Amino acid sequence: MKKIVILIGNYGSGKTEIALNLAVQSAAEGKRTQVVDLDKINDYFRMSDHVKLLDEKKINLVSPTFAGAGLTQTNMSAAVASAFAQDWDLVVFDVGGDPAGAMSLARYHSDFAALEPGQLEVWDIINVRRPMSETPEKILKLKADMEGFARQTVTGFVHNSNLQIWASAQDLRDGYPVVKAASEMSGIPIVYTTGKAPFLEEFLRGEGLDEKYVGRPLPLVTYMQRSWDSFTNGI
Repeated sequence: MKKIVILIGNYGSGKTEIALNLAVQSAAEGKRTQVVDLDKINDYFRMSDHVKLLDEKKINLVSPTFAGAGLTQTNMSAAVASAFAQDWDLVVFDVGGDPAGAMSLARYHSDFAALEPGQLEVWDIINVRRPMSETPEKILKLKADMEGFARQTVTGFVHNSNLQIWASAQDLRDGYPVVKAASEMSGIPIVYTTGKAPFLEEFLRGEGLDEKYVGRPLPLVTYMQRSWDSFTNGI
């Protein structure tokens, strides 16, 4: 059965990195895989910079910034329709981290609503090192805002706390109780804890972890090499 996963979350939470890793892993398992880039605002952390990688892995990309496909804002909708019409095993929607990005998802509400039960997952990527995500209350406020704009309901949290090139296992340790509290307060399960393999492994060796609030470990290969500080400083 086709599985569609929507990734939402704050700017810099790691949505695109996780989308790439999920897609590459899926393709390596022999699954027909598509990635839909709905980040129409942020051209800095963009999926289309990785066209060569996706092509090599036989992953189909739909992106408004992929000039090679001749896509523009006006014909993007027709291209996105292939996510629902064609026989994919996994489709990952990478959604921009602001109201405009979430609203771009809402236009396909009827297509998502027509899916069979169990086909759709909506995962909120949480990085407590990013603004508006430092506390459980802020996480849930941002989640509610994104749900409203996107017209979708979050079904799972992904814990991806990091500081980009300064990341360490301590980021995951510091994020764990915050994400756990957000899960307890909302009843939303944690489906993954993610991070670079050595940091993730070190975190998992720590004491006092409840598997319920860790989810499945997902080691990440780093594809997005650009710096968040460079982005925010306009470099």
